[in-house]
Amino acid sequence: MKVEVLYQPSYSLAMVTLESGEAIQAESGAMVSMSPDIKMETAARGGFLKSLSRSMFGGESFFINTFTGAQDGSRISVAPPLPGDIAVIEMQGETLLVQSGSYLASASGVEVDTKWSGAKTFFGSEGLIMLKLSGVGTLIVSSYGAIHPMELEAGQKIVVDTGHLVAFDEKITFQVKKVAGWKSTLFSGEGLVIELTGPGKVYMQTRSQDSFLSWLIPRLPKQTSSGGSGS
Repeated sequence: MKVEVLYQPSYSLAMVTLESGEAIQAESGAMVSMSPDIKMETAARGGFLKSLSRSMFGGESFFINTFTGAQDGSRISVAPPLPGDIAVIEMQGETLLVQSGSYLASASGVEVDTKWSGAKTFFGSEGLIMLKLSGVGTLIVSSYGAIHPMELEAGQKIVVDTGHLVAFDEKITFQVKKVAGWKSTLFSGEGLVIELTGPGKVYMQTRSQDSFLSWLIPRLPKQTSSGGSGS
């Protein structure tokens, strides 16, 4: 599998080239284009997210499409719904916790675990759901805005607004906290942050969808009911 990322960092597109029989799994709605020989199968993920509508998390159900190349050179392109960046991570047996909205696609050797009990820690936290990904192969994640990676040393701490979180190493310890009055959201009157303690790598996004919506919605024209009496 070869992945080329085009149009970074604002409107990124991942162009994936498959060998014969090679497969890539992608978030529902991520496919932009594909070779006509590619076979596609769709399956719903079970576990914690089984039959769970993600209307509160972006209006989608958590379905995974699997695309299999019929010949060498089969190509598929994938992109996120929001303008932003794409990062390609080569998994070598490690485990990453990835915000569900940032998961874009992965090789068949990467397991997407929706049964991870730790996801409940984030459930309801500004609509944040974390997926546990492990295995060997290519992982493609996306962001709203640019992706900012940071390597934490042992014992080094950083506090990240949950709306800016993309992914982090499983070996990083974390604690979700409320910070009253720091940042309002659509989902609560209090900001929610996550305190991360190294060692390990964390990926952040430079923009927050929730913050953008909090700015945008009050500025939308108000709908007014038409007056007049019926005859």
